[in-house]
Amino acid sequence: MLLTIAVRAQTALVGRATDERGQTSAEYALVLLGAAAVALLLVAWATDTDAIGRLLDGVLDRVLGQI
Repeated sequence: MLLTIAVRAQTALVGRATDERGQTSAEYALVLLGAAAVALLLVAWATDTDAIGRLLDGVLDRVLGQI
């Protein structure tokens, strides 16, 4: 009996929740938050290891070597 009530309640709620207009915005916001978190981790890693400076030095050395 309790299972029947739970199934009917779930069915009623799912039947009403067909409007998904805001879901796309929420998914977009979550993707942006994830991308920002990855970017912050990448910046923190690059700052600690001085990888960006070494990369730019290598690129400039190679460009100047070609001239």
